[in-house]
Amino acid sequence: MTAILGVSAYYHDSAAALVVDGRIVAAAQEERFSRKKHDDRFPIHAIDYCLREAGLGPGELDYVGFYDKPLLKFERLLETYLAYAPAGFASFCQAMPLWLKQKLYLPREMRRELKGQYRRRFVFTEHHQSHAASAFFPSPFEEAAVLTLDGVGEWATASLGVGRGNRVELSHEMRFPHSLGLLYSAFTYFTGFKVNSGEYKLMGLAPYGEPRFTDLIRKELLDVKDDGSFRMDMRYFHYCQGLTMTNDRFARLFGGPPRDPESRLTQREMDIAASIQKVTEEIMLKAARHAHRLTGMKNLCLAGGVALNCVGNGVIRREGPFDDLWIQPAAGDAGGALGVAQFIWHQLLDKPRTVGARDSQRGSYLGPSFDERDIRAFLDAKGAKYRHFESDEDLCGFVADRMAEEKVVGWMNGRMEFGPRALGARSILGDARSTKMQSVMNLKIKFRESFRPFAPSVLEERVDEFFAMRPREQSPYMLLVAPVREEKRLSANGQGDGLFGIDKLKVQRSVVPAITHVDCSARVQTVDAERHGRYYTLLKAFERRTGCPVIINTSFNVRSEPIVCSHEHAFRCFMGTNMDVLVLERFVLLKDEQPNARDHKDDSYLDQFELD
Repeated sequence: MTAILGVSAYYHDSAAALVVDGRIVAAAQEERFSRKKHDDRFPIHAIDYCLREAGLGPGELDYVGFYDKPLLKFERLLETYLAYAPAGFASFCQAMPLWLKQKLYLPREMRRELKGQYRRRFVFTEHHQSHAASAFFPSPFEEAAVLTLDGVGEWATASLGVGRGNRVELSHEMRFPHSLGLLYSAFTYFTGFKVNSGEYKLMGLAPYGEPRFTDLIRKELLDVKDDGSFRMDMRYFHYCQGLTMTNDRFARLFGGPPRDPESRLTQREMDIAASIQKVTEEIMLKAARHAHRLTGMKNLCLAGGVALNCVGNGVIRREGPFDDLWIQPAAGDAGGALGVAQFIWHQLLDKPRTVGARDSQRGSYLGPSFDERDIRAFLDAKGAKYRHFESDEDLCGFVADRMAEEKVVGWMNGRMEFGPRALGARSILGDARSTKMQSVMNLKIKFRESFRPFAPSVLEERVDEFFAMRPREQSPYMLLVAPVREEKRLSANGQGDGLFGIDKLKVQRSVVPAITHVDCSARVQTVDAERHGRYYTLLKAFERRTGCPVIINTSFNVRSEPIVCSHEHAFRCFMGTNMDVLVLERFVLLKDEQPNARDHKDDSYLDQFELD
């Protein structure tokens, strides 16, 4: 037996992944255990979980891999600070203590965190090599073009290569400071959202605006080539030398200073979002077409933070030259932990790779699950009122009935998802046919911005009835945006005339309005019996009761908190919001039956509701 631990840490989203004899046994992000969103500390809790799942101790590991090369990254930081000196002194002073204390001594740090029990070698792969490995090795392709797009690793910001059998070879790269991820993050910052976590908000905001700044971006900020590479005019950006992403010159170009976080969104921010989203899609499509020309491959694998831009992925799927596309569900830095572990197994140890009809990531259900005996004991200790169902059919029938009554359901089922998307294991669910569900879930459950769209889960066998996708086309990881089919849309009859921005939400656009964005698109998750088990049974039960195979699926958390991991986290979220129903495996709780249940206007109650 060969056990390989992969680790990503110290940048944005720390994680651990364990591969045993080539099989992905476990993977999880540190934030789910620590409850600190985007926790970048060494993922000791995630590592402990992975080892427990395999029944191993640190001393039984054969290899430990880290997802990038710290010395190369340090070289890039020093060269950048020197190039911009003395302008970058404040940023230099902020960054150096952590580097001099931890990041330059990673083997020492990792041995200490592994309790001194691991005495073998450490393997360091380059950042984009880890991304590429995470994209190709779990994919269902024997060979494929591989494209990685993110902010920055050591020097590379994008890479292109080929995966064949048990090897990935990268042949081309784009280098810092020119970066599609950093470009998008600069606009994320300028529109008042948090860098490295608010990019999906910018993407969701884009359909409310008009892309009136695209020509300005192309003319002043970028020189884009036909192959998708580009150079940025760094006179407008501040991330090389400062603590902000953009500068005063950038602000003058877009008619004023950056939006203050939490302040009112204006049409300017919506139009800026629409513009950078369009430019990003154009660059992604050009890069994909170039990858096809260069490699001649029929299939494409994607990873890196930009691969979480599911609107851009949808454009590649519909307009690109590839027959098929596979995107790593944990496409950001967390996925690098899985990538380095698989790189060691396949490429360094030269172990064969078996390709099946489906990918080897098993629905990305790689996190912890919880025993019903522990759940019952917890609920009894809390004095909770609950029902327990002996069969999945009875459970799902009961829950489907509540959803059909427009109840909001918290759903905790099986192993937690690895990656940023809730995929039916730690989800909040609702009736996609409801005209009020989007605003109810955003404002009363999630306590977040009202403009944010919700994604649909749809039975795989009926996906092409509701969305512009092929019959039984798979999108199990919610990483593709597709248009709602014309025959499922409703005529606006002039209702939307003259509406701008957030007011566009007032118009019902389809027979499933709760998941139809203002541009008539949706971020689709397909659900099948093999991958999704009990979650598929629930959708089938809802379909039998309503005729509709589509439900809302959003992450089981409130704003600024990580997705729940355990039943304790789920119960806290249930009691601290206006959620109607909580499902913990086969236990069901109704809010109106719970002692001390109350209505909540915001998420402040969560601060008083402590975990044991």
